Amino acid sequence: MPGWPQVVCVCWNENYRKLTTSDQNGMIIVWMLHKGMWYEEMINNRNKSNVRGMRWTPDGQRICIIYEDGAVIVGSVDGNRLWGKEIKTELAHVEWSPDGRNILFCTRACEVHIYDSIGNFVSKLPLYCLEDAAAATSLVGIEWYDGSEGLFSLDQPVLAIGFENGRLQLMRNEADTSPVLVDAGMSLSCMRWNSDGSVLAVAGTLSTKSSSGERRDVCMVQFYAPSGQHMRTLKVPGSTMSALSWEGGSLRVALAVDSFIYFANIRPNYRCGFLGDTLVYSFTTPERHDSALLFWNTKTDERVTKLLSKPLVAVHAAADCCVYATQADDADNQHVLRLCSANGSPIDQKYIDFEPAFLTLTQYHVVAASADAVYVWQYRTLTNKLTSVDAGTGSLRRKEGRERCWHIDDELRASSEPVAMVAGREASQDPIIALAASSACMLVARESGALLRFSLPHIGLEHKYTLRGRTQSIGINCDSTRISLIDANGLLTLFDLEMAKGAGGEVRLPPAEPDQPPARFERKDVWQVLWAEDNAQLFAVMEKSRMVLFRELVPDEPVVTSGYLCSFSDLEVRAVLLDEVMREPEHPSKKMLQSHQARALREAQEHLRESNLADAFGFVEANPHPRLWRLVAEAALHKLDFGVADKSFVRAEDYMGIHLVKRLRLLDDAKKQAAEVAAYFSQFDEAEKIYRELDRRDLALQLRANLGDWTKVVQLVQQGGGDDTKLRNAWDRIGDQFLEQSELDKAAGYYAQAQNMPALADCLYRSEAYAGLVKLAADLPDGTPLLVDIGHKLSSVGMSADAVDAFVKGGDVHAAIDSCLMQHKFEGAVELAEKHNFPGVQKALAQFAGQLIDSGKKLQAVELYSKASQFTEAAKLLTRIAADVGASRSNPQRAKKLFVAAALEVERMRKQMLDSKAPQGGTQTAAQTLESLVTQVRPAPNREARPGRGGGMGGG
Repeated sequence: MPGWPQVVCVCWNENYRKLTTSDQNGMIIVWMLHKGMWYEEMINNRNKSNVRGMRWTPDGQRICIIYEDGAVIVGSVDGNRLWGKEIKTELAHVEWSPDGRNILFCTRACEVHIYDSIGNFVSKLPLYCLEDAAAATSLVGIEWYDGSEGLFSLDQPVLAIGFENGRLQLMRNEADTSPVLVDAGMSLSCMRWNSDGSVLAVAGTLSTKSSSGERRDVCMVQFYAPSGQHMRTLKVPGSTMSALSWEGGSLRVALAVDSFIYFANIRPNYRCGFLGDTLVYSFTTPERHDSALLFWNTKTDERVTKLLSKPLVAVHAAADCCVYATQADDADNQHVLRLCSANGSPIDQKYIDFEPAFLTLTQYHVVAASADAVYVWQYRTLTNKLTSVDAGTGSLRRKEGRERCWHIDDELRASSEPVAMVAGREASQDPIIALAASSACMLVARESGALLRFSLPHIGLEHKYTLRGRTQSIGINCDSTRISLIDANGLLTLFDLEMAKGAGGEVRLPPAEPDQPPARFERKDVWQVLWAEDNAQLFAVMEKSRMVLFRELVPDEPVVTSGYLCSFSDLEVRAVLLDEVMREPEHPSKKMLQSHQARALREAQEHLRESNLADAFGFVEANPHPRLWRLVAEAALHKLDFGVADKSFVRAEDYMGIHLVKRLRLLDDAKKQAAEVAAYFSQFDEAEKIYRELDRRDLALQLRANLGDWTKVVQLVQQGGGDDTKLRNAWDRIGDQFLEQSELDKAAGYYAQAQNMPALADCLYRSEAYAGLVKLAADLPDGTPLLVDIGHKLSSVGMSADAVDAFVKGGDVHAAIDSCLMQHKFEGAVELAEKHNFPGVQKALAQFAGQLIDSGKKLQAVELYSKASQFTEAAKLLTRIAADVGASRSNPQRAKKLFVAAALEVERMRKQMLDSKAPQGGTQTAAQTLESLVTQVRPAPNREARPGRGGGMGGG
């Protein structure tokens, strides 16, 4: 504003939405926004010194203000002064700890002092990055990420200290003794963490010297990961950069350069991958410190979330698999590569001895690399045996040739150890900076500009190329003949692997004029490149906020989009708005998906709409592609032009389409041909309508049966299109569908209509409808084999009586007796044996009783004999038990009771004999009755004890 003093310090309170400023005269003003206007809420002027820094606590409750003369004031958000202090040094910067318990004061002498929240000195923070500094420097900033949006790792550096000479010290906390040290290689002016602490932006100037010897300063911003890894360089026009600030969400950064403010879009390097129709990406939440992987099927909208117990290092997807790397659970220095399917199901895993900074996946290989080592794993999916497990042994042993690991400085030979020990090796002087792989080769870029090409699957060094600039990412086309290279400045170039013979190989554009040399293919501000899966000359490029498709180096019209490219096939690019997805990562929407068509596809569609087939055929001949030939073939089928359709299918190498045309030509009716074409394009209702108009319900019925639309089949049969056999078959298939969906009640109803009694019985049993199972057994005719199966089902749930009825009705008396024995219904087993003249029951009872006696369960054996009406055997066993108890003289009363029980069993036997039915046609004589009784009570020759003696012993 005119006449207003120059503002030298600005501080924002996010929680209370307040802006605090300080001018060159030391006046501090707290501003608040009300109805679109900024109002002065509080004003303070110390009138002694200039303000050097201000910082609010992460919760916005307190503010710390430092002055150039060493004065410190801490106040509350409501304007009250909490405490003040005079520090005997000149202050430059201030920062709160995330918990608000400590304050870090930076002095102009490049020192950092730690005080507690009430102003007491705690310690002095060591600055390791200045130990070898030759010249004096100054401290330009201190930033401490408060973790409000989560952490990617619990040991992630969050405290950054920057110096004018380009040195950076990244610490995990104020007591970190092994910080990450970085040299930005330029003169720093300011730095800031982004909103989630994943990127540190460092601004400054780099002094360069032109070819004429003239020196000039270039403003630039360097972006670093918390681990200190350089991510990207952004050059900005101007001479001096004084400040930078991130937008909320970290998708833009504002830069103050000279008298201008520049805004730059930021494309975060999300950890994500795309396989088939599934998008997999990682995310963190402020509530949890661990990472999560979400597998989102963009076609069915199904989502599977995997929570990771260890920090995620990298993730990559290709073909039909996904691989991600995490720290190992049981080892400090190991990492694990886990291979999983599109729904997150684990397939295999391997352990490696280094942290993979680069990870890629092909149809057959997983390739991981650090700055010094490379690991290649030839994996197999579930369709084959896992290569890491020996068949039949289950031992996790490495298979020779399936895994290779070597140090990048070592010469790779056939006789080399397949998995060399790389842990603890000396760091390479020429580290790996980029990695890419295809099904045929693997490319490794090194800091010196060397590009190494290794063959796959038999790993060997094939060629060594030389590149210009520092490569950051590599992309390989579908036939491994050409690659795309993006450097740290966002410059895209192409490199031809086939024509390169050690010197050069850069792809060049044809000259605009005959006398001009060909220029190198270049695109600026590129952040992603995706090659087509089915054409080696097609690739898509993301430049700033637009996408450009290239065919043989000729660009299409750019498309404005901020999506991340997922797949490129059939002249169609699929992209996803990951910035939008990450706002609510657990609830992605299909609205965030995009699809873009290549110009050739759009023009071919326009030719088919506005001109005849001949013109469209000629256009596709000039621009051949399988997708375009299929497009012409489909248009020809709609017009029943089988000649053009046949030629187009042949050019597209579509065997099924050729077979369809051959079958259509055999039909004698154009309407039948039209119906078949409609069915080919999945227009089944239209095909059925045509068949109905032809009065060919049988063909409509066959169409619906082939589709598995059995509900429609039932409707057509009931309208007179079939017989009862087809109707029952349709009901049966509908029952199968409901059974697969676990809707057992509906399935049982359709099985009953289809008279599929075995399926009905199984369905009733699975739904625990046992009453219905009993009713089904009663309705079935005698001798039906299904009755035996129903009997087994009822017996398994303890319904012995109903199971016996089913077994007997089914004619399997042996199974009925076995069921009684299993349920301890011994009396019923004997009754069944006597009724059906089954002689084996006594033997079975004796065997079962013997097993009880051998296991020490003698009283259970007595109960078995008694329930089976074998009172004599029960009395004998009781007598032996009583004799044993009496001989021990430990419990005479128990022995007496056992003898009495034996006598009662004999009495039951005598009563049974007396009450037994007389022979047919007469009665038993007294002599016969007495003879039978005498036979039953006659003592055995080896009898060990008598009831009388046992009773007498009890009385004594």
